[in-house]
Amino acid sequence: MIETKLAVKGMTCGGCVRSVERVLTALPGVTRVEVSLELASATVQHDEARSGKAELARAVQEAGFEAA
Repeated sequence: MIETKLAVKGMTCGGCVRSVERVLTALPGVTRVEVSLELASATVQHDEARSGKAELARAVQEAGFEAA
């Protein structure tokens, strides 16, 4: 397991936070997700062999936000 922190742009409310949490939690190998509206970030604990950093960022982007 590793921990990855993503900068997430475009979140404006609690609904946005829940959307990001939902798409990241649904990925295989993800065990914990913490999203902060104030810090514009998401911290994800995951199995990199099942969902790597690129997959995490892609999921956030597909939900309508920018991720880096």
